[in-house]
Amino acid sequence: MTLALVDRLDRVRHRTVLTAPEGRWTGGELLDTSETVANRLLAGRDDLAGERVCFLVPPGSTYAAVQWGVWRAGGLGVPLAVSHPEAEHARVLDDARPEAVVVHPTLTDRIRSAARERRVPLLETPALLHTGPRGVLPDVDESRPALVLYTSGTTGRPKGVVLSHANLRAQVEALTEAWGWSADDHILLHLPLHHVHGIVNVLTSALWNGAHCEVLPRFDAEDVWARLARGDVTLYMAVPTVYRRLLDAWDAAEPRTRERWSEGPRTCRLMVSGSAALPVPTLERWEAITGQRLLERYGMTEIGMALSNPLRGERRAGSVGTPLPGVELRLVDADERPVPDGEPGQILVRGAGVFASYWERPEETAAAFSSDGWFRTGDLALVEDGAYRILGRESVDILKSGGEKISALEIEDVLRGHEDVADCAVVGIPDEAWGDRVCAAVVARGADEPPVVTPEALRAFARERLAPYKVPKDVLVVDDLPRNAMGKVAKPRVRTLFTEAATPATPASSTDPGSPEAEPPPE
Repeated sequence: MTLALVDRLDRVRHRTVLTAPEGRWTGGELLDTSETVANRLLAGRDDLAGERVCFLVPPGSTYAAVQWGVWRAGGLGVPLAVSHPEAEHARVLDDARPEAVVVHPTLTDRIRSAARERRVPLLETPALLHTGPRGVLPDVDESRPALVLYTSGTTGRPKGVVLSHANLRAQVEALTEAWGWSADDHILLHLPLHHVHGIVNVLTSALWNGAHCEVLPRFDAEDVWARLARGDVTLYMAVPTVYRRLLDAWDAAEPRTRERWSEGPRTCRLMVSGSAALPVPTLERWEAITGQRLLERYGMTEIGMALSNPLRGERRAGSVGTPLPGVELRLVDADERPVPDGEPGQILVRGAGVFASYWERPEETAAAFSSDGWFRTGDLALVEDGAYRILGRESVDILKSGGEKISALEIEDVLRGHEDVADCAVVGIPDEAWGDRVCAAVVARGADEPPVVTPEALRAFARERLAPYKVPKDVLVVDDLPRNAMGKVAKPRVRTLFTEAATPATPASSTDPGSPEAEPPPE
């Protein structure tokens, strides 16, 4: 059986589907090169039969050929992050136990020692791509596993999420229908290719539809603006941090450059934001500058995308829309009973795109699913006027102070509304009396020394806009927020900013209007 992705690309054999630092590739060139990779990996065998193959390859045509080559040989691909140090790669090698690591020569030093210590062969891409003997490739049923993607680890020890070819197909088909993908699309890609955002939402969706995916070697705000300004890109997807950096670059540009940059995105038919909550000020500013109302969606490694604002119709600030085609979703309370509209509940998801297991972790897999097969996301949301609003992860973004549940994301949105705040992260620091003490790490806008914004001013600003128990008790002004490879704020590391601070803010007293005592919780 030929994989559906291969069959579809064969129909656009003569179309350009990839532009990357290595050059332009047609569908046929990608198919032929991935076949070469598959034969090299098989080395005379009939089928890799699910053996893991890690690959450490920069984004581009070679990456696509290696990924597809692993799949076509019957292997289970494990993409590694090009930005990670060797110690991170060593942990993946220990967990995945691959039979080989495919590596680009420019990255060999990032993994050579770890691979040697574990006696894992390194296969450099020039040799792997060199044409050799060809054989009959195995039949690969779509039920077989395709990828192991490691979770970002923002809430715990990273786990390998096993996605089958059928999972990937379901995810791509849902996005194709919901976002109107076609062969006429042209999308930019500078996202990391070890997460579903870059792999599924951009690269695989583009190849599935025979569209043109243009890979940039790295993210550079001025390069992206210049590329968008040419007016031939129809789709663009990024994380909120990237949109903020693009806005910062626009602010720093000359008036003529700003005008030219603003015109380019107006020709896009869709611009998407995801992987982290999109601050409302970023949404509104981007629309004011480019005319583009960003489409926010919700997903995660285990399920792909689950919720999306509409391609056509109202995209509400702070909302992630409704379930994608083929996705079932429900909100439940602590006893997993459905909650009524307007009440917060944990998101449970079911559908063909949902993974089946964590790599070799049966107990964690079992704990992740309800008895009737719903995946427990650990995220809280509520339905408002028919659309979903994410409140955050129960363990990270949902704080509990004095018995009152508080959304860290809500407080962050308010603080970002201050003219001198570029970004922020709200966390709960354990407090014996009240459970979580609400604390905010804030990045000031500009490079003033000392920063214009002060903790006192921010608390006064928040006090005017939030219930007293939501006002941060401690505010720390920092140069930047710790983030993972996908640009998500690493909140456990934010907490350490407070616990390790040499001179933490003076605790709010019981008479302070921002303390929980001033407004007792309803419970």
